[in-house]
Amino acid sequence: MLADLIWLNAVIATELIQITENVSSILRQSPPPESCIRDHARLREHALKIAEHYSPQGSCTMDRDNVSALREHLKGHK
Repeated sequence: MLADLIWLNAVIATELIQITENVSSILRQSPPPESCIRDHARLREHALKIAEHYSPQGSCTMDRDNVSALREHLKGHK
C-alpha cells in the first residue's frame, strides 16, 4: 500500500509541475523562463523515475503499462 501511495504522489507531482508552468504562462502572458522549463523537465523526469520504481505491480491493472501511459502523457506537457 505504501508503494501505491508513493506512486500516486509521483503522478500528482508531475501534474503539479505542469499546473505551475501553465499558471506562470497565464500570469506572465508569455512562456515561463527557459531556466524554469529546464528545471521543471528535470523534476518531471525525477518524479517519473519514482513512479517507475514504485509502480504497483500485481494490484488490479496498475502496472508498468501505467508508467508507460504516464511517460506518454508527460511528453504532451512540453
